[in-house]
Amino acid sequence: MAQDNTPSAVLTALQKRVAREVIAYVRRERLPIGHHLVESHLAQTLNTSRTPVKFVLNHLAERGMLKHDRNRGFFLAQAADELNELVQEIAEAEEDSVYRRFVALRLSRQLPEQFTEIELMRQFDVSRAELRAALLRMQQEGWAEQRSGQGWKMLPVIDSIEAYEESFAFRSIIEPAGLLSPTFQIDRELLADCRKQQTFIAEGGYLSMTIEELYEANSRFHEIIAGFSGNRFLLQSLKRLDRLRRLVEYRVDVSREHRRAQVEQHLEILDLIEQGDRLAAADRMRAHLEGARRKKVDAALFERLQNASEQH
Repeated sequence: MAQDNTPSAVLTALQKRVAREVIAYVRRERLPIGHHLVESHLAQTLNTSRTPVKFVLNHLAERGMLKHDRNRGFFLAQAADELNELVQEIAEAEEDSVYRRFVALRLSRQLPEQFTEIELMRQFDVSRAELRAALLRMQQEGWAEQRSGQGWKMLPVIDSIEAYEESFAFRSIIEPAGLLSPTFQIDRELLADCRKQQTFIAEGGYLSMTIEELYEANSRFHEIIAGFSGNRFLLQSLKRLDRLRRLVEYRVDVSREHRRAQVEQHLEILDLIEQGDRLAAADRMRAHLEGARRKKVDAALFERLQNASEQH
């Protein structure tokens, strides 16, 4: 019998998460064939230990994404834009994961505010390993926190259309203001890196990237520009909002074409920043956020009305 070598068959929940993040890192950075992937650097970048990283690198070498040299380590064997199929396989393997179930339960407010691992294992009939992997990912993403002593607690997230719309209204105030800040200063290297990622998405990446990858790229674009403002409070406020809105963004159903249009607007804003026209960039940012608010709130409202009709 042929061996099943799909990610869902051979990777644990933790290893699947690390594999997803390694591939996302390669795609985000547009790393070329032959690039050396260093275990210690990846572990630090992904905020995890070297053990799962090493296992995943060996697995990705078996899958053909990497080449392994016993003396020198792991090197990229496929370009970033050749990894679409592998990304989709891992995304599909996670569709019914414990993490996905908890996302849905948290947004429907069915997860308890405080709980122990034993309680959740019994309630949802999951193994400790699966549960721990999900909880650690939730903690990393900022919507769960381990309590001192024993147990876990849920942290606030944006879980209503009203709060979601208010978050956009707030961003429409602070992000254009950041562009006009007297302490605004561009980091040319960071700006070029941001442009490279956004260009990759606009030129076809939007068709194959997962919702999580697209969300991370979107957040990174806005946080980089906020960082140029030189205002630490503005940047921290935006980062906090990005953590709060992560889950609802996963559920807002907007078309791939709309996501491409958003990225094209990002590139227009980068053009204006590079040209030194910060006033026009601020106006474009405000219009961009307002357009995203209308589109996404309409999509969220449609989903809520559809869910309500299905329940009656």
